[in-house]
Amino acid sequence: MITLKPAEARKRMIAHLGLNKPLGRGAAGTRKVLERLRCIQLDPLDVIGTNSDLVVMARTSGVKRGDLWRHLFPRHAFEHFFKERCILPAGSFLHYREHGHQAETPWWRHREREQRVPRKLVDAVLSEIREHGPVSARDLTDHGTVVPIDWSGWMGTKKTTSMAVEILWTRCEIVIAGRNESGAKLYDIPERALGAIASVQSHEDFERWLLRERVRASGLLARAKPANDPELLEVTIEGSSRRYLATPEFLAPRTVRYDDRIRILGPLDPLLWDRSLVRIAFDFDYVWEVYKPASQRKWGWYVVPVLFRDRLIGRIDAQTHKIWLEGTADRKLVRRAFDEVLSAGS
Repeated sequence: MITLKPAEARKRMIAHLGLNKPLGRGAAGTRKVLERLRCIQLDPLDVIGTNSDLVVMARTSGVKRGDLWRHLFPRHAFEHFFKERCILPAGSFLHYREHGHQAETPWWRHREREQRVPRKLVDAVLSEIREHGPVSARDLTDHGTVVPIDWSGWMGTKKTTSMAVEILWTRCEIVIAGRNESGAKLYDIPERALGAIASVQSHEDFERWLLRERVRASGLLARAKPANDPELLEVTIEGSSRRYLATPEFLAPRTVRYDDRIRILGPLDPLLWDRSLVRIAFDFDYVWEVYKPASQRKWGWYVVPVLFRDRLIGRIDAQTHKIWLEGTADRKLVRRAFDEVLSAGS
C-alpha cells in the first residue's frame, strides 16, 4: 500500500491529466489530449462550449468550440460508453467491437431497444448506412414509429429508424463519424470511419482492460476491493480511509512544472469526476448543480471551477458570468481567462 500526502496526490493528478502545461496546439494537440485522457466525457449542454470543448481547450492552445469534431472524427476517435457516453481513441475500438456491450451504462436499456425493433429492419438500416454513409439518422429511410424508452418522464426517440441506429451503434456495427453543419451525428460503418483498426481483434480480457483504462483515465480510481492486477497499485491519501488504484506511471518519480495559465474547467473534466477526492486533495467542494432544482442551488445553474497550477481557486457561473474566488486569486486575471474561453466559444 502506497500513501500519498494530499499535496502530492494533487500535483500528480494535475500532471497526469495534462493540466500543468499545454499538451499541444490545434489538431495535433486535440489528439494528444484524447490519447492522454483515454476518454472525453460528452454532455450536450453548450453554454460557453460543451464539456468536451472545455476539456480540450484547458489542455491545448489554438482550439475553439467545435474544433474537436473536426480534429478527431473520423479516423482518430469513436463514441461509446466508458464513464457514461464518451469520445474514445480509435485504438480502443478493437476492444469494444466484441465486448462493448459490457461497458454499457444500465440506464441505456439496450435490450429493450432490441425487443422493440425487428432484426430484419435493423439489418435494412445497416445496409443503407453501409451504402450511403456517413449519413445522419434523419436522412435514412423512415420506417415509422416505435414505443419510446421512458426514463421517468423523459422520452427517447419515437422513430423506428433512429432506434435501429441506436441498436447498431451500441453493438459497434456502426460508429459516429462526426457531426454535420447542424450538429447532427453522422453514422458510418467502422471499416470506413476508422480504417484498418476496425478489423483488428483483441484477445485481452475486456473487463481487465477496461479497469486499467479507467484507472489511467482517472489518475486515482476509488476502489473498494483490490484489483488483483499486477499492473495496478493500491494507494491511500493521508487523512482519508478511501483506497484508490493507480498505474506505476502515475506513481513514478517526477518533477511537475507549471505554466502560469488560469484554466476554466468543464463540469465533467476528469479532474472532477471523484468529488470526494477533490475535497481530500484540493480542499475544494464542487458540485455541478445543473440538475438541481433552482431553490437548492448554492452557486448557479452552470458553474465551472477555475484552476491555477495545482489549486482550484474559485468558480464561475458560465451563464451569468459571476465569479467567486478563494484565497488571494487575482480577479482581473481570472476574468481575462474566462473572456478568452468566451471568445473561443463564439
